[in-house]
Amino acid sequence: MVALRHRNLKLFTIALAFFAITITSFLLNYTQNSVLMTWNPFVRFMASMRSPCVSKTEVSPWFDERFNLTASPLLTKQSNMLSESTYKWWMRLQGEKNPLDINLATEELFKVIPGETNLVERSPYHCRTCAVVGNSGNLKESDYGPDIDSHNFVFRMNHAPTARFERDVGNKTTHHFVYPESVPELPENVSMILIPFKTLDLQWVVSALTSGTINFTYAPVPRRIKVTKEKILVYHPEFMKYVYDRWLMHHGRYPSTGLLSVIFALHICDKVDLYGFGADSKGNWHHYWENNPSAGAFRQTGVHDGDFEADIIGNLTSIKKINIYRGR
Repeated sequence: MVALRHRNLKLFTIALAFFAITITSFLLNYTQNSVLMTWNPFVRFMASMRSPCVSKTEVSPWFDERFNLTASPLLTKQSNMLSESTYKWWMRLQGEKNPLDINLATEELFKVIPGETNLVERSPYHCRTCAVVGNSGNLKESDYGPDIDSHNFVFRMNHAPTARFERDVGNKTTHHFVYPESVPELPENVSMILIPFKTLDLQWVVSALTSGTINFTYAPVPRRIKVTKEKILVYHPEFMKYVYDRWLMHHGRYPSTGLLSVIFALHICDKVDLYGFGADSKGNWHHYWENNPSAGAFRQTGVHDGDFEADIIGNLTSIKKINIYRGR
């Protein structure tokens, strides 16, 4: 009888432990419901333990000198001011003639798009993982597609296609970084993050959603875009200047879309993984959709310092602020 009781107690203990593990696992994975997460201190503790906290300081003096968590990545109704130094620098990027007053440009912009977002609001109870997908040929035959798609956010940029390349680059996109001259056709569920280089770029957003009158900036641009207004976000010129001043240390004329995307990710994500950055295994610099690798020359743009940007990525990798996957 005693042996039977001990056996029953042991089975009960095992069942109870299994139930506790199952419930805890459910709570940890159900992170979208912040109310559910807040009532359980143990769940909050476990969530904090699994979050690498890329924004944590006092890990590297090099990082601390550059990273400013208070910098606002997006131009919004609440964050729409440009300092005089930023405005002058920004106006020189593409030498815009007869620019519209910046205050008027943002006022007109936010009559058309909401100008509000909760994207940059971190949660202490949810580890947000981001995949920043570059366009390097080292993605070919990488089989990274499933890994990329497993992230909460997947950032892509410019003309990057996914069709026919899903096995290597995935098919999930949450946000696509573009400038007016590089806008591809985007699925309805994808947010467009515009990187503006002039006030005309802000005017183009308004035009593309309404009258369709602007079809040329310094190059042809689409008269209209199918992106819904709620899905349009604008990269803050002040944040561009912050990347140029504190991270690039004034190397090159302005940061590449790739670097702007990486620093953006550091400010909104808890874990940042990079794919498709750098040369391929043979040292070729080309896009993964190009058939002739030796013909690719996207590194020599004349406006970006590719070597200095590569050093930034290397330093971030060495101090474990990001992980980089360079192909197979």
